[in-house]
Amino acid sequence: MSKAIYRDPELARKVRKKIAELAPTEPVKLCHVCGTHEWTITHSSIRSIIPEQISLIAGPGCPVCIVPAREIDEAVWLATNGITVATFGDMYRAPGSEMSLADASSIGGDVRVVYSVRDAVEMARREAEKNFVFFAIGFETTTPMNALEIPRSPSNLSYLVSHRLIPPAMELLVETEGLDIDGFIAPGHVTTIIGTKAYRIFAEEYRMPTVVAGFEPLDVLMAVHMLLRQIREGKPKLENEYARAVTCQGNIKAQEIVSEVFDVVDGAWRGIGVIRKSALQLKEEYSQHDARLKYDIDVGPSQDIHPGCRCHLVLIGRVTPPECPLYMEACTPESPKGACMVSSEGTCRAWASHEWL
Repeated sequence: MSKAIYRDPELARKVRKKIAELAPTEPVKLCHVCGTHEWTITHSSIRSIIPEQISLIAGPGCPVCIVPAREIDEAVWLATNGITVATFGDMYRAPGSEMSLADASSIGGDVRVVYSVRDAVEMARREAEKNFVFFAIGFETTTPMNALEIPRSPSNLSYLVSHRLIPPAMELLVETEGLDIDGFIAPGHVTTIIGTKAYRIFAEEYRMPTVVAGFEPLDVLMAVHMLLRQIREGKPKLENEYARAVTCQGNIKAQEIVSEVFDVVDGAWRGIGVIRKSALQLKEEYSQHDARLKYDIDVGPSQDIHPGCRCHLVLIGRVTPPECPLYMEACTPESPKGACMVSSEGTCRAWASHEWL
């Protein structure tokens, strides 16, 4: 099916009409957990074209935003102690406790921006006399690529692993007192890997309407319509709006590659705290590529949140970006104080980039 159909104004009007017909009189709070969904919602002004009693809130779906300051501090320590650190462009500017990797580079650290783990592998092979570390961040979408490369990486390349898993974070949101979510829009990219089966717990145990959605404006509107229909009928279930890319089982080969290389462990999320079984670490047989074991990394106490910043509340949808006193004052895309303002997938950055809307 042509991509253009998911931006068709006439179809959008029809779905908007159906949403209006299903909209309850009481407030409804629908939560997505994906930075790309937030970008689509904000860029397409979706909040302004649905009934005001329907709130679309953003959960911790930005992979850069949720990396704890301590793990950025570790990358900074490596870069300023003679190790070449390769990272994605967004992570280059993400703030640690005292500095970012960009700051580390400005004082002589060897930090290189790459587009993929393959770039880091090739650099390490070309410059065999140097020691490299790839700062491996991201959710289930990017993890398989790293898992594929780790077993065949050269000995001078190790990994600072900061991967996180989405379903455990969604469970935290459901259980967070006072957040009172009425339905989930689950992330399409992540679900191409893990499959819709990963979300059965929300419909079956938590009785939470859940819809996996794509990233076009009409995808999001359709997901809202499907959730409202479930709420109206009082029959929470798991539905797949993004069937053109997502299956029930997901990418089984990718899942196998990840399980061969990583163990699932508890993990800290920036400003949120430790979430059980939400992180990955290298299995013992690949410990020679674990930067935390290979180097005597020494960082002091970390600070996730800049004084006055409310990123930790933005990340769980408890406040919107303008409710942070630093938003577009001390904290701007040019000079971010909070992690949510760094990446294009960060909620604050998405809102700031569309101030004209």
